[in-house]
Amino acid sequence: MDGASQSFEVARERAEFLRGELERHNRLYYVEASPEISDREFDGLLRELQDLEAAHPELVRPDSPTQRVGGEPLPGFASLRHAVPMMSLDNTYSLGEVREFDARVCKALGVELVDYVVEPKVDGVSISLRYEGGLLRVAATRGDGRTGDDITANARTIRAIPLRIASDAAVLEVRGEVYLGHAAFARLNQEREKNGEPLFANPRNATAGSLKQLDPKVVAARPLSVVLYATGELEGAGWDTHAELLEALKGLGFPVARPWWLCRGIEEVIERVEELQGREGELDFAIDGAVVKVNEYRYWRQLGATAKAPRFAMAYKYSSEQAETRLRAITLQVGRTGVLTPVAELEPVPLAGSTIARATLHNEDEIKRKDIRIGDAVLIKKAGEVIPAVESVVLAKRPAGAEPFDLFAHAGGKCPECGEAIARDPEAAAWRCTNEECPAQVRGRIAHFVSRRAMNIDGLGEAMIASLTTKTMVQETVDDGLFGATATEVELPPIVRDVADLYALKPKDIELRRPNRAADAQQTEMKLASKLCRAIAASKNNELWRLIHGLGIPNVGEGLARKLAQEFSSLDALMGAEAEALATVRDVGAIVAASVTDYFARAGNRDVIEKLRRAGVRFDRVEKVAGGGNPDGYFFGKRVVVTGTLEAFTREEAHEALRQRGATVMGTVGKTTQVLIAGASAGSKYAAAQKLGIPILDEAAFIRHLE
Repeated sequence: MDGASQSFEVARERAEFLRGELERHNRLYYVEASPEISDREFDGLLRELQDLEAAHPELVRPDSPTQRVGGEPLPGFASLRHAVPMMSLDNTYSLGEVREFDARVCKALGVELVDYVVEPKVDGVSISLRYEGGLLRVAATRGDGRTGDDITANARTIRAIPLRIASDAAVLEVRGEVYLGHAAFARLNQEREKNGEPLFANPRNATAGSLKQLDPKVVAARPLSVVLYATGELEGAGWDTHAELLEALKGLGFPVARPWWLCRGIEEVIERVEELQGREGELDFAIDGAVVKVNEYRYWRQLGATAKAPRFAMAYKYSSEQAETRLRAITLQVGRTGVLTPVAELEPVPLAGSTIARATLHNEDEIKRKDIRIGDAVLIKKAGEVIPAVESVVLAKRPAGAEPFDLFAHAGGKCPECGEAIARDPEAAAWRCTNEECPAQVRGRIAHFVSRRAMNIDGLGEAMIASLTTKTMVQETVDDGLFGATATEVELPPIVRDVADLYALKPKDIELRRPNRAADAQQTEMKLASKLCRAIAASKNNELWRLIHGLGIPNVGEGLARKLAQEFSSLDALMGAEAEALATVRDVGAIVAASVTDYFARAGNRDVIEKLRRAGVRFDRVEKVAGGGNPDGYFFGKRVVVTGTLEAFTREEAHEALRQRGATVMGTVGKTTQVLIAGASAGSKYAAAQKLGIPILDEAAFIRHLE
């Protein structure tokens, strides 16, 4: 073999390796949600493959990750006829009708109980992907259900869609939804605003508009993703149940919407659709309900379909209950980061079983978009939120003279809490108080610091924090020896100005300021105050991740705090890290890295940290997880799910104990689950583990293995 041939062979082998690595990392990111490398490292591998293919064009393959960047603009979309129609689902807003659906299914099948699968109803744009011999050949929209548009060139640019799968099936057509995640949608609209382009109304419209772009390069620049949950035409592939299909799709490298549940009977279905509605805020994609499907495919064939919809599935849509009322006023709340949030003060109105007098208005931009004015008749909705939202204005009832809302003018250019100046933050589409010592910000920072998922200091509620951080008038009993005991008012100055001041508190400081304390309360006992001081002192030995999270660094939540603690092992190392080093940490990236370095660069923040150091707060207590656990321990390296109610642990405590022993805590049971811990009232996860043959531990066995 001559030199040129050897050079080409080396390039071919390297290109093959890079393609495999890029496909593996795409899978880890989009399917397993456990990336191993940073975006920068991924881009470096991609650039190397692009350079190799540029030097050796004969190495270019249609399934290469380099082909995701998009080719030349398309002249138009060709029409494609679906081999198997893409049908819509019957839907309902009534749980009673879901039970009626079950009754029809059971009657038609002649059985008393049916297994169902419950999945999120993703509010995206339907897509069908056709693979032949493992290669993506065609992608199409739903269209009218029988004929759709050929959007193959655009689909190839979506990184979550595998270009090649490990399947030799002659035809494997998978179907699902393309969507824009909440964070991706916000970033896209921010970019459009900077460029002077009109904003998208919602993620679904943005997704639909993206897929219908004739220039694939435009689609490639938009962070679309996908979840798959069904099949169309199959040749050389097949499954017996829908649960098996979902596991198989994940195994082939397709993202599958989580959470989903295998349910035994309709009552468990009802439980899960209600649970899913409560967990809507945890999901990155928008949902508008739950889909209920009969699990066994042999029953699908028996039940068949109407002209429009299958009889084996139904969509339960979450209703957004609405009521009309009058907007009396708009007040401004100041959060721990100084953001001013407008709140609607309403004429009280009954809604969803409670009387509503306040509703969120989100921010000034949202008020302007909906043209909400004080005095307007408004529709408010409640769809699982703690505080309802103002949905729209009843323009026909707008009073004469109602003025457009201007937050700066409404606030008089000043913070309603401290009177200092406010300024517009273009990155957050919000107005902020510029005074970091603003009492509202101080209260917010302390409330976050002591919260359960941060330093976990029990006993410091809103009223107690307010009495410690502001001037407080208290009743004191004074006996001057002449006229006997008399009650008098005493003004106490604020004693806590930052989170570090908590560690200097004495029981007497707390007792004097305790809300609702009687003037003749016995200070000698001070049980509550002493208990709180002990809780504060105990928090000095918390794990490092709790401290990092508690500091309230912008863009650093609990998950990232854990990663940063594991990566840097001490707060001092984290403070000294440069942005480039931070950006290489998994899930961090340039934006979070800048937030961290900016936070520690501020003198005020460093002063507080030094006060925490002097108070004795540990900066280096890293929890034992993954590599830090005992490799010989039962749970080390295993994927574990906890379900049911445990007597000796809260769910969070059980998760912590597992992480400290090197386990990976999962939320759902699947084929990769290695252990299920089942407490009282374990439900579908228990049944799924039994079916999959996964080891199940009761609480007593769990405790033995922990020890």
